[in-house]
Amino acid sequence: MAPAATVGRVAEPDLTLTASLRPAALDARRGVVRLHPEVLTALALRPGDPVRLAGRRVTAGIAAPAGPTASTALLYADDLLLGNLGVRDGGQVTVSPLPVTPARRVTLTGPVEIVAAVSPEMLRLALLGKVVTAGDDVSLLPQDVLPDASVRSLVEAARRSLANTVGYAWTSTLLTVTAVEPDAGALVTMDSVVGWEHGPATRGSGPVGQDPTGRLTGPPPGDRAGGAPSSGPAGAPELVGAEEAPSVDELPGLRAQAEELTELLDLGFHHREVLGRLGTTVSLGVLVSGPAGSGKAALVRAVAARVRARVCPVWAPEVAALSNEAAARRLREAAAAVRRDGPAVLLVTDVEALAPADGPGPVATVFRQVLAETVRAGGAVVCTTSRPEAVDPALRAPDLLSLRITVPLPDQALRREQLTVLTRQVPLAEDVRLDEVAGRTPGFVAADLAALVREAGVRAALRQKTAETPTVAMDDFAAALEVVRPTTMAASTLELASVTLDDVGDLVEVKETLTESVLWPLTYPDTFARLGVQPPRGVLLYGPPGCGKTYLVTALAGSGRANVLSVKGAELLSKWVGESERAVRELFRRAREAAPTLIFLDEVDALAPVRGQATDGGTTDRVVAALLTELDGVEALRNVVVVGATNRPDLVDPALLRPGRLERLVYVPPPDGPARGEILRAASRNVPLAPDVDLAALGEELAGFSAADCAALVREAALAAMRESLTAATVTAAHVEAARRRVRPSLDPAQVAWLAAYAKQRR
Repeated sequence: MAPAATVGRVAEPDLTLTASLRPAALDARRGVVRLHPEVLTALALRPGDPVRLAGRRVTAGIAAPAGPTASTALLYADDLLLGNLGVRDGGQVTVSPLPVTPARRVTLTGPVEIVAAVSPEMLRLALLGKVVTAGDDVSLLPQDVLPDASVRSLVEAARRSLANTVGYAWTSTLLTVTAVEPDAGALVTMDSVVGWEHGPATRGSGPVGQDPTGRLTGPPPGDRAGGAPSSGPAGAPELVGAEEAPSVDELPGLRAQAEELTELLDLGFHHREVLGRLGTTVSLGVLVSGPAGSGKAALVRAVAARVRARVCPVWAPEVAALSNEAAARRLREAAAAVRRDGPAVLLVTDVEALAPADGPGPVATVFRQVLAETVRAGGAVVCTTSRPEAVDPALRAPDLLSLRITVPLPDQALRREQLTVLTRQVPLAEDVRLDEVAGRTPGFVAADLAALVREAGVRAALRQKTAETPTVAMDDFAAALEVVRPTTMAASTLELASVTLDDVGDLVEVKETLTESVLWPLTYPDTFARLGVQPPRGVLLYGPPGCGKTYLVTALAGSGRANVLSVKGAELLSKWVGESERAVRELFRRAREAAPTLIFLDEVDALAPVRGQATDGGTTDRVVAALLTELDGVEALRNVVVVGATNRPDLVDPALLRPGRLERLVYVPPPDGPARGEILRAASRNVPLAPDVDLAALGEELAGFSAADCAALVREAALAAMRESLTAATVTAAHVEAARRRVRPSLDPAQVAWLAAYAKQRR
């Protein structure tokens, strides 16, 4: 490390380091640089402090400590930050402390569809805690190291809202910072005025460069997806004109919900005299619930346009971020605008941020009062949420949100219809089969499908830069499916398998049973309905360790085109009372939203042991009760199959193994000689074996080897060939023999005998 010269400024400690493109997973595209703890000490920095970075360009970032094995000569950063510096991996970067300067104003630009969909408030939360410099590229991925828990909850709300409005594309979108005040690297805070160039901005106290309506000064603004300029006084909530709303015909799958909401609003806005003659009134309070990105807000706007009403939008997380006094004032202004400019609809999105079920505060009380006053005055209030269980139950009172409309997750037929609408203006190649695309997108909502079409278009554009009449081909959709994931699974352990049951060696009877018990309910639910029978709810796989239980589930996911929620048994357990049951409910809620879904509970004996025998204060007993309630409770478990795995089935609570729950017990036996040969062939499919390697004979010799042991043997044989020569072209019998001396069988004969006897008793 060499000290860099300091010219024209107060001397600060600085060091010149070598850039290394090795970011931590949580740092990627978040403006974080990792430095050795000794480097942090030398620069008088603490974790989380801003730093000035100078390469070909000057930018800024947030310093964080690197791991103990890091080099003191390296600066670890991601591709986005190195691009802002204008250097490559291995380039020289000068690092120095940067005073913490809150940004007064930040202006950005980006793709048209992102500018249209992302509000300034949402944009500010995505940039919160980042240090930005004019000319930098930034992402929408929030800074995860935040000191304030209340701010962290707001950022989580921003994540859900971004996924709701933009779909999966929000994780890869890049924006450009066009202006920052002050121009040196400044920290984005909740007091910063953040906005789009020539477009809307967050509200402030009137800083320089912002007009009273909250718009950044400059040339005339362009088109806005959020609505027309405010027609009310300065700072009043904005009313969105009906001409900017989508039509109901553009929202396939929501026509029934649109008709229900249309009838209610039309009656309340235009036919109150009929209600008067009948001596009754109508309450226009509605709660619209459904998965994130399913089109709840678009539904409200489309219906409002149909009944010639205006929309006053309120984003609940933004209001919740304000002080109690400012939040109350904002809510009362919005309600006053609705009553003054009627007929109008007060649209509150992500309402759980304002009125949470757990510990509603003073703002929630004001919010309920404002809702009651608005509904009594004849105004319409529509609140949307993707987590109805997180909304304060008091909002469901008869004088508040008396009507609930549910937007369901689209099935395959509905996804096909949505894709038809989304690709209406897209030149599709002749080989594009939207039916197949719809079948390969379980759990996708409208926003995800829009992101998929957009990503396929980008792939097509990259492939046909010089074509006069470019088209989107089926290969473009296949490539897009590799990166676009369902929004409903964003916070889960989604696992997309690249193997199928055909890749599983032997286990013919086991695969046949799993096909009937797991794949048929997920693939042919209509057939079960036509025959009037309920499909199996769940399956328990049991057998010795290493015999392929987890691999079978992975193959099931690849065969059934289903989303997979994979959970280790102990992951759901918490020492805090009620948290374990909450985790179970959240797991099954995500599964219902992303159906068809396969829930895989690995080591289920740790999660659901026999009740009454645990010494953990009753935690596992309550978890078992929660599992039983979810499996056969009042709420239907549609297109969701649960698969458990264990090598100690005797430790699983018997109530979980009764019909209607994990009713099918499938024994996965250790492989015999021919089965071991099949497993060796599957494991060595991509390994160049010499002609002298006889896998069938080898399988007969490997008594006591599990499936995992056989795979380890093939892997060790390949390593033996590499030890002999790094230019080796094949794996010979000698290499296999060397591997056999290293790899030992792991099966316990006593355990195998006990499990075989248990399986015989269960027949």
